[in-house]
Amino acid sequence: MKEITIGILALAGMFFCSSSETCAGDRPDIVRVLAVGNSFSEDALDYYFHDICKAAGKEVIVGNLYIGGCTIDRHVLNARTDSAAYRYRRIGLDGNTLTTAPVRMSDALGSDDWDYVSMQQASGVSGKYGSYANLCELVAYVDSLTPEKTKLVWHQTWAYSPTSDHVEYGNYGSNQHIMYDSIMSACSRVVADNKALSLVVPVGTAVQNARTSSGNQDLTRDGYHLDKLIGRYIASCTWFEAIFGESVVGNTFVPEGLSPELAREAQEAAHAACINPSQSSHQSQ
Repeated sequence: MKEITIGILALAGMFFCSSSETCAGDRPDIVRVLAVGNSFSEDALDYYFHDICKAAGKEVIVGNLYIGGCTIDRHVLNARTDSAAYRYRRIGLDGNTLTTAPVRMSDALGSDDWDYVSMQQASGVSGKYGSYANLCELVAYVDSLTPEKTKLVWHQTWAYSPTSDHVEYGNYGSNQHIMYDSIMSACSRVVADNKALSLVVPVGTAVQNARTSSGNQDLTRDGYHLDKLIGRYIASCTWFEAIFGESVVGNTFVPEGLSPELAREAQEAAHAACINPSQSSHQSQ
């Protein structure tokens, strides 16, 4: 897969379409997904999601607006000031990636006929309901700049590794189950508060399911970002099933280096999460 980097956004229409594809226009069979996110949306969408979709015969265009550790409050400030504060990655129909910076949120929202646009909270405060006070403003902003057909998505993040040294892990007593339960509680309230959010992608529950079934309570590479192989694969499988409404179990794409047995466990964890988005296996035991 080829990646092209462009330093400064000068011609939005040109830079938001990969060089090896003609712009897809109004083709209804293409599904367009944009994340207003951070490194957690990068883990979930930038690596395996396109290949999982391709294996299922789906054509997708994926965009990711990225600022590391970006909170809802910072996204809202960027929207208010129309700041060119983001790195934008676009994975085209051919699977090639185009990276552009700096980019405004308004540029990315207007760059394609998005079917889905996701939002999320920064991981460290994702279980703190008080941190979502400005989400309604972000939701309204995104809604105002996207087509009527666009579904607004809540990307549910995951709890940290039991041994994480992240400074904000202490918000949850440095306990993975407390953090997971706090995220579920906050997210349930957030979705209830924001009726425009019509879909939840339950990656946090999928990761927790996989931790329970595998006995590996980590699945991260540094205590909080997902493991580059199975962790990211779990997240992408969850996105696939949530978006397309069809089971990911049996999907033929398996990343190089991941065993068929672990791939099946990841798919089943994602499938179970999409059936029950706010209750993981550890809670039902």
